[in-house]
Amino acid sequence: MYKIESFEKQMFSMYQLSNEAGTSWIKVCPERGGIIIGYGTNGKEKLYLNEETFYDRKQNIRGGIPILFPISGQLENKQYVWDGKTFQMPNHGLARIHPWEVIETYADEEKAFISILFESSIGTKEAYPFDFEVVFTYTLKGDQLYIYQTYRNVGQQPMPIYPGLHPYFKAKSKLVSIETGAQTYFDYNDGETKAFSGKINLEKLNEAVVLENKREEIAANIDNLDIQIKLAKDFHYTVLWTEEGKDFVCVEPWTAKTGELNQKEELILVEPKEAFETWVSFQVV
Repeated sequence: MYKIESFEKQMFSMYQLSNEAGTSWIKVCPERGGIIIGYGTNGKEKLYLNEETFYDRKQNIRGGIPILFPISGQLENKQYVWDGKTFQMPNHGLARIHPWEVIETYADEEKAFISILFESSIGTKEAYPFDFEVVFTYTLKGDQLYIYQTYRNVGQQPMPIYPGLHPYFKAKSKLVSIETGAQTYFDYNDGETKAFSGKINLEKLNEAVVLENKREEIAANIDNLDIQIKLAKDFHYTVLWTEEGKDFVCVEPWTAKTGELNQKEELILVEPKEAFETWVSFQVV
């Protein structure tokens, strides 16, 4: 039997979904960007979390699984032009810096899930002039985490998005073995495309590297941490990033590369009154 518990910690409302034995779990904080702050399997936490950044509302959270919407990555000067107007957009978009609302929780013998909602508002329209409803459903089944996503356009004009996820996995090593089917990767540190041998050492790299996903199942190994990622076909890229001196490596599914809102080559356009649905799953041992 799975269970869902809610509790308060330092003025934040939290939800924990877990199996009966308590050996697998996910922890969610809807009001801090709908973020997953914990994911455990075999009784061990697999995600990194800098608690100082989490409990300080003025800081972007370093850790967990931040939601990247409507964009993944950065824009030059944090600006983009749409319909002849210039807008300012924070790195990785708006979802991670706005509160989400819990709309449903459920648990039975096989699984537990929590569904959360992020809606457009006067505040979001200053950066992103579209009407939207985004629903994420986090599901724990066995030791697998499923993230189902619905991006609904409730406005009158096509809505550009290229969402992603930003998982921080606990790891001291910066050497990543990963299989995406790609034979090259793009290095944002020097702007060059390089041959890919199956391993990348992120040590001393300030910026991310990105691989194209040639398959819908990704396998990564870091510090004896085995990460299995299953992807809907919409997630075309895997981004790898870390910070020197910090015990994490990010393995991030993205639908397009950074800067796409200006490049406009791989945008997902959601038509008025329609929805774009997709999913990702993680299994870590």
